[in-house]
Amino acid sequence: MNFIRVNMSSREVKIEKTPDEYKGIGGRGLTSIMINEEVPADCDPLGPDNKLIFAVGMFCGTSMFNSSRVSIGAKSPLTGGIKEANVGGTAGAAIGRLGIAAIIVDGKADEGDLSILKLDLEGNAELIGANEYKGLRTYKLVEKLHARFGEKNAVLCVGPAGEYKMKSASIQGTDVDGHPCRAAGRGGMGAVMGAKGLKAVIIPQGGKKADPVIDKETFSEASKAFAKLVQANPFEGELLPNFGTAALVAPVNSMGAFPSYNATKGEFDGWQKVSGEALANNAKERNGQTGHVGCSQCIVRCSNVYNDKDGNYVSSAVEYETLWSMGGMTGIDDLDTIARLDFLCDDIGLDTMNTGVAIAVAMDAGYRKFGDKEAAIEILEEIAKGSEIGHVFGNGPVRVGQHFNNARVAAVKNQSIAAYDPRAMIGNGITFATSTMGADHTAGNMVAMYLGHILDPLKKEGQIENSRENQIFCAAADSMGLCLFVMYSIASPEAKEMFTRLVNARLGSTWTVDDFRNLGMRILKAEKEFNMKAGLTKDDDRLPEFFYKEPLPPHNVVFPFTEEEIDSTYNF
Repeated sequence: MNFIRVNMSSREVKIEKTPDEYKGIGGRGLTSIMINEEVPADCDPLGPDNKLIFAVGMFCGTSMFNSSRVSIGAKSPLTGGIKEANVGGTAGAAIGRLGIAAIIVDGKADEGDLSILKLDLEGNAELIGANEYKGLRTYKLVEKLHARFGEKNAVLCVGPAGEYKMKSASIQGTDVDGHPCRAAGRGGMGAVMGAKGLKAVIIPQGGKKADPVIDKETFSEASKAFAKLVQANPFEGELLPNFGTAALVAPVNSMGAFPSYNATKGEFDGWQKVSGEALANNAKERNGQTGHVGCSQCIVRCSNVYNDKDGNYVSSAVEYETLWSMGGMTGIDDLDTIARLDFLCDDIGLDTMNTGVAIAVAMDAGYRKFGDKEAAIEILEEIAKGSEIGHVFGNGPVRVGQHFNNARVAAVKNQSIAAYDPRAMIGNGITFATSTMGADHTAGNMVAMYLGHILDPLKKEGQIENSRENQIFCAAADSMGLCLFVMYSIASPEAKEMFTRLVNARLGSTWTVDDFRNLGMRILKAEKEFNMKAGLTKDDDRLPEFFYKEPLPPHNVVFPFTEEEIDSTYNF
């Protein structure tokens, strides 16, 4: 596998063999370890010394199902620390098939100068001037790029928010239908890409340069067994194909853990209107789709296609976190509006979570009323225009809280929480507080343990230990190139043993179950080390004050852990 190193200042593009110290490490492991070793921790995240790294996991480019995740890492302009944002769609598999382990972008183009990085089927790359695409939203951009370079190309790109270098800017990736509706949303990676002057990366999908699987027979047998395990799981095999991640709306709301009206309540009055069941019924009535394949080689099919009342495409996929951030948090209970907001975020290039929470903070401050559908759309259009108030919202909920003098901002390290109130799912609160990434839904989410009645979400026993293990697990899982829904299927010791056979067949290695955990710890330690060098301290590993002081209805509880208990999470 090769590295492609791109210097935006000199416009030099180099191809090199993967250095020995990075061999066998993919995805988040590669981005985090490389950033810790090669990026000055005190650098300006939007300056030339930061590096933007696109790294695929060890299974990308193989026949393995659900193996098309790309980890995108850099120093975050939002959190001030290390960041990895993960995106599915088609890019991960396409990059892997070109025999590329990572694309590392450093330097910075002249202000206002835009380029495209175009890869070819031999795994070579070149920078092409892209000023003609300046200001384009992602759907129109991808349409033009496909017309110019061919539809059989995966695209990673930024919209106006990335060009404006807004801290909530995402990097959008194309799905199997060619829509730029998959987002590396968290941490402002789109701002880093925009600051470097990179508008898009174009990757051909027909590559045949991937490193060979070492033991093909064992790999084939193990992957088939693994697929059966995934499809036998009720959540991955039944709920997700039928309802998508929106299946979580009803159970999380019933637990009083669905943060609503800017996290002043744990239940949303209009939850039934935005539930997975409502989304599925809508798809049937409008010739939309559930069980949609959005990512290359997917067998889980958690995606959906949302159409308007005339049967025209609006967005894909309307997911749980967006139904929460644009729905429960803002008090909007209209699916058509939420789908429109989802599309606009993808088109402008914005993290739906950070943006929805930002809108909720403003509504809570009286800027607009909760439930004001038109206001939410107007705010996104202001972001797209790059107006003064648009920049306030585009830079996230903490900036909005400062602007409107509202201290109730559900964010850690400037990044919004995800769709689980830490007062009603207290282990998720530990993860939100301590994650190296800022509050994050994929860094150690414990919702499955609560829904499976493994842990009581309101009792302190076992929460810190399980948050710790989940964070370790997720760090390693994000290095594989497989989606987390697949990775969660290896919870049992037997499944873990089977998974190590897959890894060893792929690499010709001698991995054990302990090696998987050791990789997760190595990644977290590298991330923690970078954050410390960047100036983050244990005081940054704290939830906002209101979570400790304002009881959350309906349980009327607050977050119960002390600072000393929180600080024990990373004792490994």
